[in-house]
Amino acid sequence: MTGQSQQETVAQVVVPVADILDRPDGARQRQLLYGDVVELTGQDGDWHAVRARRDGYTGVVRADELGAAVAATHHITSLATHLYSAPDIKSADLASLSLGSQLTLVAEAGAFGRTHAGFFVPMAHVAPLRRRFADPVAVADLFLGTPYLWGGNSRLGLDCSGLVQVACLACGLPCPGDSAEQQCEAGQAVAADAPLARGDLVFWRGHVAMAVNDSTLIHANAHHMAVVYEGAEDAIRRIAGQGGGPVTGRRRLG
Repeated sequence: MTGQSQQETVAQVVVPVADILDRPDGARQRQLLYGDVVELTGQDGDWHAVRARRDGYTGVVRADELGAAVAATHHITSLATHLYSAPDIKSADLASLSLGSQLTLVAEAGAFGRTHAGFFVPMAHVAPLRRRFADPVAVADLFLGTPYLWGGNSRLGLDCSGLVQVACLACGLPCPGDSAEQQCEAGQAVAADAPLARGDLVFWRGHVAMAVNDSTLIHANAHHMAVVYEGAEDAIRRIAGQGGGPVTGRRRLG
């Protein structure tokens, strides 16, 4: 893959969800949402090598899923919303965006905001970038029942680390995209025998869950193929029984 011939450039995602692949036409590693900014580090035909600004994740993205970067002003705060062709709920819906997507609003038209691209979004579903959620668990709760999807980061599908990352970023908390890095970098380490607190992250080899309270977890997992609540002790026994091994660490967000 050839490098950029000029100074490093940036772009942003212009589709609802863009897969970051390990190579052109390869496997999904992570996903980017509408408005996410990436640094372009190389190009090979229809593919750009990218580094995601939000977390440093690298891979390749289809060139037609990227456009010129424009500074965002707002983010989607509902689980999902629609972009419309006009400031009217009966107008054509052009795209469905997931929580965490970013927009550049240039004007308001009644109950709608107009984006720099000429689309319209319900103002009830957006907030200025500076306004963030306060509780990662409350954000994760919004995704209950969302189907499991390896590498997923949207309301269309999530994996374990994708759910944690979406919840943390919505609260303005930095968070890597993979569970191994989350175990090293997200929040602060907690002693293994400390009581579970709301928002604690519990790690296994290749898996992460978030504590809802001192006895219940929320996580996206391939056993249930969805985002679910599960008793902490039940999850620990089940995962060990299925060959996933013991809990390998705990982190406390904040």
